[in-house]
Amino acid sequence: MKNFLDDNFCLQNQTAQQLYHQHAEGLPIIDYHCHLDPKLIAEDYQFDNLGEIWLSGDHYKWRAMRTNGIEERFCTGEETSDWEKFEKWAETVPYTMRNPLYHWTHLELKTAFGVTKLLRPETAREIYDECTAKLRTKEFSARGLMRHYKVENVCTTDDPVDTLEHHISLKNEGFEIKVLPTWRPDKAMAVENPQLFRAYVEKLSEVSGVNILKFNDFISALRQRHDFFASVGCRLSDHGIEEFYAEDFTENEINNIFNKVFGTQELTLAEIVKFKSAMMYQMAILDWEKNWTQQFHYGVIRNNNTRFFRKVGADKGFDSIGDFTVAKTMAKFFDRLDNENKLTKTIIYNLNPRDNDLIATMIGNFQDGSIAGKMQFGSGWWFLDQKTGMEAQMNSLSNLGLLSRFVGMLTDSRSFLSYPRHEYFRRILCNLIGTDVENGLLPSAELNFLGKMVEGISYYNAKNFFNF
Repeated sequence: MKNFLDDNFCLQNQTAQQLYHQHAEGLPIIDYHCHLDPKLIAEDYQFDNLGEIWLSGDHYKWRAMRTNGIEERFCTGEETSDWEKFEKWAETVPYTMRNPLYHWTHLELKTAFGVTKLLRPETAREIYDECTAKLRTKEFSARGLMRHYKVENVCTTDDPVDTLEHHISLKNEGFEIKVLPTWRPDKAMAVENPQLFRAYVEKLSEVSGVNILKFNDFISALRQRHDFFASVGCRLSDHGIEEFYAEDFTENEINNIFNKVFGTQELTLAEIVKFKSAMMYQMAILDWEKNWTQQFHYGVIRNNNTRFFRKVGADKGFDSIGDFTVAKTMAKFFDRLDNENKLTKTIIYNLNPRDNDLIATMIGNFQDGSIAGKMQFGSGWWFLDQKTGMEAQMNSLSNLGLLSRFVGMLTDSRSFLSYPRHEYFRRILCNLIGTDVENGLLPSAELNFLGKMVEGISYYNAKNFFNF
């Protein structure tokens, strides 16, 4: 019987162990998509306790706690203490067995704090006090944790109207870990909510200095901000969308839709889709001009529980996998850009595992030989960010593309304790390849090449792909 979370955790044979320990284990981390708050890095924030760093904003844990019968005040309640929330999380942890949270929780305790005890109600106070004491020391500050995990690059997620003041501060200071912004123009597409959209356009006009009276002014203002992001080191964009939009549109139609929003007239569904299609195209052109990498996270249905949305707001753990029909519109979107020779490097993340083979074949349609792996099938995202989801994504990519050119893992997290997800991924990757070698499906004579392949997927492919 293997021991839980030992040095060979997830590594089920000697070849997997050799690949991991000799080729993946010591590599730095490039976290090219996350939701860390750059202000916390700029200020080198010191966390007060384990409850604060672990449970503040973590909708994964909140979902599990609610499922375990824990009251909402112990999840998102502002009047409940960090210890009280942590105590309820410790009560929930034993019931998360076979959920990735069980692995993540104990990986984080072990790799960050050296704690190897299992978290349960009986050990909660001891673990909380030990980790809290360490968090109050300088080496466990926001920057200290990033150094501890050998983080080399971080790309945060930022709105076009953001000041990027903290990125600029870190750059001017010469902080050794590169903290770069990522262009996320979702609000600039959200014309389905006219009131919020008008307020956003007003803010965009203010920060860009462009007087926005028509759609072309709107794009000019976004271009000005796109240039500003580039000056601060931005190299990636990201879109959080339900589905791809690729309706045909004319310039006149988009101008009329834009004017209609400001005339306080209600848009039709067809007009909303046309506007989103125009915006996705325009943003793709901006990215191509600067040789940025564009990312598309699609397939989520958000805020499904309206009662709790009214009570606690968005991003609190009430989102789920959607089942959108995307293949034709996705192909049409990329085909238009490719026909114009304006398709930049691209990463596509799906949330429905049903779409794994769809994405793996779609990216093959638009590889053009100019860059190895120009079109990427993104790693398992959100609900698929777990052992089964990662394996399924890599198996589809292996069967229908080139796993060897994959840019690998990211945290997609708001937590400074989420970096062990890179280790988790690397272990799963090495076990996948090692098992094939052990079973005679890959040649043991090519173990050196397979080691280099593991190194590429774990670190070097991303470093080269993003020009870090």
